[in-house]
Parts: sequence; structure tokens; C-alpha cells
Amino acid sequence: MLEFFELLLSDYTFRIIALGTAALGAISGMLGSFAVLRKQSLLGDAISHAALPGIVMAFILFQAKDSYVLLAGALCSGVLGSLLVNGIVRKSKIKTDAALGIVLSVFFGFGMLLLTYVQKKPDAAQAGLDKYLFGQAATLMLNDVKLLIVVLGIALAILFIFWKELKVMIFDEDYALTLGINTRFLDVLITIFIVLAIVLGLQTVGVVLMSAMLLAPAAAARQWTNNLGKMLIIASVIGACSGVVGTAISATQPNLSTGPVIVIVAITFVLFSFLFAPTRGIISRQLKIQKNKKELLLKKSIAVVYSFMVNNEELVEGVEKNKLLKLRDIDEQVIKLLYEKKWIKYIDSQIVALTEEGRDIAEKIELI
Repeated sequence: MLEFFELLLSDYTFRIIALGTAALGAISGMLGSFAVLRKQSLLGDAISHAALPGIVMAFILFQAKDSYVLLAGALCSGVLGSLLVNGIVRKSKIKTDAALGIVLSVFFGFGMLLLTYVQKKPDAAQAGLDKYLFGQAATLMLNDVKLLIVVLGIALAILFIFWKELKVMIFDEDYALTLGINTRFLDVLITIFIVLAIVLGLQTVGVVLMSAMLLAPAAAARQWTNNLGKMLIIASVIGACSGVVGTAISATQPNLSTGPVIVIVAITFVLFSFLFAPTRGIISRQLKIQKNKKELLLKKSIAVVYSFMVNNEELVEGVEKNKLLKLRDIDEQVIKLLYEKKWIKYIDSQIVALTEEGRDIAEKIELI
């Protein structure tokens, strides 16, 4: 932690990279939430892989490794891939996941073919193109960070303008159509922004890992809330924290690539959320299950005690605890728990009676 603050204060390059990865994480988390909620988790993977042939084609056509030229090629290729996915789904009986898989494999295979062809050429101009496979955050410049921040601002503005329509479309597209909402326009708009976020992230985390950057913060945020607005905020925060923490770890430890470390940090957030989120977390659910089992056991036990007292006409005066211990599923631990719940009380050290609360609960169970 001390090294992190020292770098933040003294190293200009680190500040630029940290700011850039934080902005990328925020954009990815926010836009990835829409892909997760619309059950299009593979969309990010397909688009990021579809961007590779665009990068190589831009290099072949312009013979320049200018990042803006290459990213423009990636944007065109990514948009084409997303349009092909939508076209395949709308015009055929192929499901979305199959269409995404087809586009992913075809585009990535074609991209690798072009990359291999370019790298076998005798000139050295193509050196460094393969960094887009796994990313190279160290190449981020101030202009790249400004572009990320501008895209983040535009995305926030679009969300603010179409907030109500987007909420309706995400949770019930058929209902949105009956209200006259142009769902196709909104679908294309969100897809374009997802493509843009992926393209901007290629330089940092690469083609292979960008889908994880898009989905991991959203998947983690989904475990903490059922509210769309809160989910977007949590996903953005998790994405930004993943970027900054991953950058810090990579900068303070030798021989660690920034992109993979950022993704590992994001996945750590996901695992933590899966385990400890209060509503959906595995541990929380298990604790609730155990609590419900305990509650069910106690209600069953109080009903057994009540029935025994009624049958033996001992409801008012109480009954000896030793008699209760002979009943099925009643032991010292159960009696102790019933007493702690204030469903039974001791008239003296050996005589047990029902409290008013315990009697009410037992009568309701008897009625059921």
C-alpha cells in the first residue's frame, strides 16, 4: 500500500495508466451490466475477438501502427461482428449463443490468419501488433485516457437520457414494444457503446481478456443488488478498483503484465461476491437455509409440546420437563432454544409452560 501511494505521488506514467485503467474499468462495468442482464454475456467475447481482423486489416491498408488507425479498424470490425450476430438471430432459427459462437470463432480465426501472414513478411513494421492479443497497458498515453473519460461521459449522458426506456426494455422487451419504445434503436445504441468500450480496452487488456473485463464487474455487482441503478454504480466502482489495484500490483511486482493482473483482480471481486454477498452469496444462502431449518424445527417442536399439553390437560398448569424429553424430536437443546425464543417458560426448575407467544404460534400451526 505504501508503495502504491509513493508511485501515485512520484510517477507520472503510473498516474496516467492508473487513471486510464480506472476509466476503462468504470465503462466496462457499466456497459457490461446490460450484457449480463440481457443474457448476452458472450457478446463481449464475440466482439473483442471480432476486433482482431479489423486491427490487422487497418495495418495492411494504411501500413501504419498509429493506435487510432488500428482502433478505428477494430471498431469497424467489432460493429460488423455485432451486426452479423443480430442478423443471424433475426433472419434464421439459430439462437443468440450459437450466433455469438459462430461470429467469435470465424472472426478470430480470420484475424489470426491475417496476423500470421503479416508477421511473416520480411519488414519489421508489423512488430508489436500481437500486443493487442493480451494488451499492453504501459502504452497508454494521456490522449488515450482523455478519450476514455470522454466516452465514459457520453455513455453516462446516454443512460441519463434513455434511462426509463432502457429499464423497461431490459426487464420486459415485449412490454416496451407495447409502449411504443423503439427497442431496436436502443439495442443498437447499447451494442455500439459496448463495442466502443471493448475497442478502447484492447490496448490495455487485449482481445483475449477484454470480455472478462466487461463481464466480471457486472457479474460481481449483480450479487449485491436487484436495483438496476445500484448495479451500474457498483459495477463501475468494481471495474475502476480492479483497474487501479491491478495496475498497482503490476507496477510494484516485477514481470507481471498489467492486463492479466487487472482481470485476476476483477475475478477476485466476483469470487468474493459469489461467496459473501448478503442476498445471493453462497455463504449467505447457506446461513439462511440453516436458519430456516432451525426455525422449522422449533415450530414443529412447539406444536408437539402444545399438542401434548392439550391432550394431557396440562396447558395452563404446565408439564414436567422430563415428560417433554420423552417426546419425539424433543431434547435438552430444543427446550433450551424454545426458552431462548421465549416460546416456553419455567414455572419452577422442572415445570414448563407455554408463553402467550408460544401458544399463539402453536395454535396457528395447528390450524394449518
